[in-house]
Amino acid sequence: MRKAELKEFLDAKVKEYNRPSFLSTDPIQVPHHFTLKEDIEISGFLTATIAWGNRKSIIHNALYLMDLLDRSPFQFVMEHSTNDLKNLDSFVHRTFNGIDLAYFIKGLQHIYRTHGGLEEVYTTYAHKKTLQPAISVFKELFFELPHPKRTQKHISDPGKGSAAKRINMFLRWMVRDERTGVDFGLWKDISPSQLSCPLDVHSGKVARKLGLLLRKQNDARAVEELDRNLRLLDPADPVKYDFALFGLGVFEKF
Repeated sequence: MRKAELKEFLDAKVKEYNRPSFLSTDPIQVPHHFTLKEDIEISGFLTATIAWGNRKSIIHNALYLMDLLDRSPFQFVMEHSTNDLKNLDSFVHRTFNGIDLAYFIKGLQHIYRTHGGLEEVYTTYAHKKTLQPAISVFKELFFELPHPKRTQKHISDPGKGSAAKRINMFLRWMVRDERTGVDFGLWKDISPSQLSCPLDVHSGKVARKLGLLLRKQNDARAVEELDRNLRLLDPADPVKYDFALFGLGVFEKF
């Protein structure tokens, strides 16, 4: 397709999928259970962290995780006791288990107490055109406390070549406009233009078929390439096309 035709096609798909009905099949429904800003941030971050594998399983386990946090994730993070952390031992989602979850609770407390919270970290370390370097800094800050080495793998680092799909998805949730009823638009000092598309096997496959991505690996360099091409279609909100690419791949088997 020519650029104008491709934009028209993808814009139509964005309108089709970027709507509240999308929530029923997507993990973003989990933070929609909350109204307090910090509850939305923390539930969104933890949900995004385990967002790989079967989507029904992701949603089921993320809701169970919220139950373990007494449906008050921010309060649990800030006020938990050692015994509270022991009660998380039963949690498991694929390779993310209770050991990892216990550190994530401590790491989040550290981020809020020492670094001003999730939004503050990303706002402080964002580059003018991208948040990818801020993800790398966030990982460093998150693991400043003593931690199990195995737990580090659950936060990706674009600086080391990762596509960082799950964190980019979380950032989309926090930053993009809330008026469609899907994303939250909580972080006002970060522009949607700075976001990167959450690149996975589905969106990557569709992007390659549409000529938006030539690189074969789904890695940080592929994210940069996809970013450049999506910004040609909409420089102000390039990541809205995540809905189109994902919907075409998952729901339409494009």
